[in-house]
Amino acid sequence: MVYVEAIADNQDTPQERFNALAKKIKKHHKHVDLDSVYKAFEFANKVHKGQIRASGEPYVFHVISVAEILLSLNLDTPPLMAALLHDVVEDTDISLTKLEKKFGKEVATLVDSVTKMKVFANLKPDIHGTIKKEGLKAENLRKLLLAMAEDVRVVMIKLADRLHNMRTLGSLSAKKQKIIASETAEIYAPLANRLGIWQLKWELEDLAFRFLDECNYKKIARYLAERKVDRDKYIDEVVHIIQKNLTKNHIEAEVTGRSKHIYSIWKKMQRKNLAFHQLYDLRAVRIHVDKLKDCYHALGVVHTIWRHIPYEFDDYIATPKENNYQSIHTAVVGPQGKTLEIQIRTYEMHKHAEYGVAAHWRYKEGGKQSGHYEQKIAWLRQLLEWKDEEKNAGDFIERFKSEVFQDRVYVMTPEGEIIDMPQGATPLDFAFYVHTEVGARCRGAKVNGKMVPLTYELKSGEQVHILTTKNGSASRDWLNPQLGYLKTSRARAKVRHWFKQQNLEQNLLAGRELLEKELHRLGISNISHEKLAHYFHFDKTDHLFAEIGRGEITTGQIASSIQELGGHSDKHKDQREEPVRQTIELLPQGSGDVTIYGVDNLLTQIAQCCKPIPGDSIVGFITKNRGIIIHRSDCHNVQHALEENSERLTEVDWNHEINQCYAVTIELIAMDRQGLLRDITSILANLEINLLGVNTSTNKSDCSVRMRLSLEIAGIAQLSRALNRITQLPNVIEVYRISD
Repeated sequence: MVYVEAIADNQDTPQERFNALAKKIKKHHKHVDLDSVYKAFEFANKVHKGQIRASGEPYVFHVISVAEILLSLNLDTPPLMAALLHDVVEDTDISLTKLEKKFGKEVATLVDSVTKMKVFANLKPDIHGTIKKEGLKAENLRKLLLAMAEDVRVVMIKLADRLHNMRTLGSLSAKKQKIIASETAEIYAPLANRLGIWQLKWELEDLAFRFLDECNYKKIARYLAERKVDRDKYIDEVVHIIQKNLTKNHIEAEVTGRSKHIYSIWKKMQRKNLAFHQLYDLRAVRIHVDKLKDCYHALGVVHTIWRHIPYEFDDYIATPKENNYQSIHTAVVGPQGKTLEIQIRTYEMHKHAEYGVAAHWRYKEGGKQSGHYEQKIAWLRQLLEWKDEEKNAGDFIERFKSEVFQDRVYVMTPEGEIIDMPQGATPLDFAFYVHTEVGARCRGAKVNGKMVPLTYELKSGEQVHILTTKNGSASRDWLNPQLGYLKTSRARAKVRHWFKQQNLEQNLLAGRELLEKELHRLGISNISHEKLAHYFHFDKTDHLFAEIGRGEITTGQIASSIQELGGHSDKHKDQREEPVRQTIELLPQGSGDVTIYGVDNLLTQIAQCCKPIPGDSIVGFITKNRGIIIHRSDCHNVQHALEENSERLTEVDWNHEINQCYAVTIELIAMDRQGLLRDITSILANLEINLLGVNTSTNKSDCSVRMRLSLEIAGIAQLSRALNRITQLPNVIEVYRISD
């Protein structure tokens, strides 16, 4: 690992640091024009003179380190020059025009593109002192993808820049460390992985892990250090045995020990619920051969030496990973009965695994292009189309993650075309992947010739046939994440886009109807549409209705907004007396609290007539012997008190952080069937909702059933999720909240 070793060198001056870089170029990278690179260094050293990094070292040390990282990826002269100059326009008074005159258009363009991506370097708090990370992250990501599609070298410079910044992150404040490490883990490391640049990917992951979870990072690092001597001795013995047997079988190969990275160890411990000492692949060996057939020949030799472990074999040559990674992975019981992981690949596969797109560089070898490289650029250009569909920063980042982070499934169309989709995708996701109109008109699906629900989770190798109607239209229920119709953000974006194209008047009517229906189901009658519109930053209620009708605002978001707004008065605090907090002791397992204005030292309890829960607008009624009774504002008893005892009403609010559960009653109307109650209780159990009691009455004349269920609910948002899930059950006609 050349670039890691360079950091440890004690080079006190920029010239000494560059001399170390030049030595590597002369020895291992003769394709690089050293004179041009030195010219770029001299210029950078001059204009950055006097600038010091947070670590205390000269700023030019950073750009030399970035160039070293790119050199380890075997890049050629222009990107190395751009790496040395990448901060010149940003941090000095040198103009881009002057840079182009001195170093040419190609280098200047690379520098300009890198400069345009510098978003997080200029984090500025808003007027409230907070940093809008999500918006900045989305904008940073858009610029990153755009630069990558135009010239992937720009992003390789940016990845190298981020890697060196991560290596020196300890010099920054703890707050900035967390922000930058989080962005590295969420965006840069997965991008390096998707582009196949394993060299950068593993170190970005390890460094991000170090700052995001220092305790576990140090624990695993300590375990590895304690066992290093014994492990190295054992690996040397294994390498000797394998090399001897391969030579005996006339297979030319290079056998080496392979180190396991800290984050990948931690990830495997979490995924398989294993302790450190239970991991078998801490002892690992890699075999490199010349030809594809030798991979399988070497595998046979290894399996004749030691017994292989069942279910621990992966042939990524026959079925490459999504980033085109190819290798054979097997695990065997090696010497001393210890488990051992062995990877087998050709030199070409290893080159691609370590360097990714850098291994297929189209600017080298007379412009020769690689199929893998072009696939990745096509993928990036496809991602760029999202910017026209996703206006919300959070949706854009979520959609990126669903494409980059998740494992993939490979399913087939009826014609045999293979479609690559994120794991968990449904037939409806597949339909929208094929075409927006196919998705909108989808009314059913067959998988391998059998009818399946639209919420069915697709598996690799399955053939999917979408059933459509001639004049069908998309359903707004598909956008409800709790119902499970769509798992990919790409499909959700297409549904939202489809609704945007529909008639405005239709969206207004549909949105108003959906809102009224949700308020009715939740038993909310005293929250104004204007208040909700203001919460979502709309001047008019029509804008709110239209957004709900288009699917931009879901019923889940409505429920969450009600929970935030429901208990808070619109009066200004300066018109109130000092608030006094009181605890409501309701249930044996805990308590929640409300804020009472102008009243102190009184017992409080929830009214059993209306049973308010967090999110309901509430009011307190002062009694003679039972303290303050908390009612819903629209409770009929409160309306009666307003006429006869209004002086006994006091203003109360829910506090923001409530860990209490509250009793609520819902009523369900359905056509009776066997197993209905079992299905309902299963939904409640999955949502971690306690069922206190059930009252059922059946009408034998029309085979209908009416159920009253008493539940323990944490708030309006949880109630909305429960009602949504129950509504989707077969035979259920209606379900809504009631007051006793």
